[in-house]
Amino acid sequence: MASCPFVESDKDPADNPSQLTPSPWTVRRGRVAMRPEAAARLGGRRPTEDEKLLAGRTAERPHFLEEDTWRVLRILSEFVEGFEALAGVGPAVAVFGSARTTPGSPAYELARDIGARLAKAGFAVITGGGPGSMEAANRGAHEAGGLSIGCNIELPHEQHLNPYVDLSVEFHYFFARKTMFVKYADAFVIMPGGIGTLDELFESLTLIQTGKIRNFPVVLIGHAYWDGLLAWMRDVQLPAGAVAEADIDLLRVVDDPGEAVSIIAAFAKANGIEG
Repeated sequence: MASCPFVESDKDPADNPSQLTPSPWTVRRGRVAMRPEAAARLGGRRPTEDEKLLAGRTAERPHFLEEDTWRVLRILSEFVEGFEALAGVGPAVAVFGSARTTPGSPAYELARDIGARLAKAGFAVITGGGPGSMEAANRGAHEAGGLSIGCNIELPHEQHLNPYVDLSVEFHYFFARKTMFVKYADAFVIMPGGIGTLDELFESLTLIQTGKIRNFPVVLIGHAYWDGLLAWMRDVQLPAGAVAEADIDLLRVVDDPGEAVSIIAAFAKANGIEG
């Protein structure tokens, strides 16, 4: 009769290396291995999967819906739904910018123009799906007959989906949402924006600089808005050895929307990116 690897034995397995088995004091659950004292510190006995499955229903909201293990499934579902929704998009450009940009303002009309130019050049336009510059870029793409996509995010103060989105995917988690931008965009256009825009900008730079994604165009719109940031990087970070000149050179700053689209179109042509 075969011995159970989790039952103590009188023999020391080290006497016969070919017969080594997992420690009798370690219990494995899939990829997790845990000693009893660790299990006690982390909550004591855990019910079996059958117990959890067959447990009776309660009138209150089930506690498992608030647990991290359940959130893993929710996160997984966001990736699956996002991948399925965007898999056939083709060439696309993510446009980031402030949600606070007001309709009719110069910044709004600039983002709208860029969205329209990208659509006419054969690119789908992906934004965060909200108001401001996101709405403007979606609007320009929609009005030009292109595919307008919004990856919207659930926020404490609800961010509404703008009315110019043709394809919408809703997210609870920023990291799942940002994965969609990186996976399905062939370039980033960065309009003037705040903390969220900076987050998306430096997320892309980090991934390019570390070789996690290919070196695609990251185009910043507006010298007046962005030159100060690049000057700080050159004047402070570069002498400190925190960045290299090549890292800063990953960014292109332009004022002309036509130039921005030309940079992206040239990259797409050189890399065989076609719809």
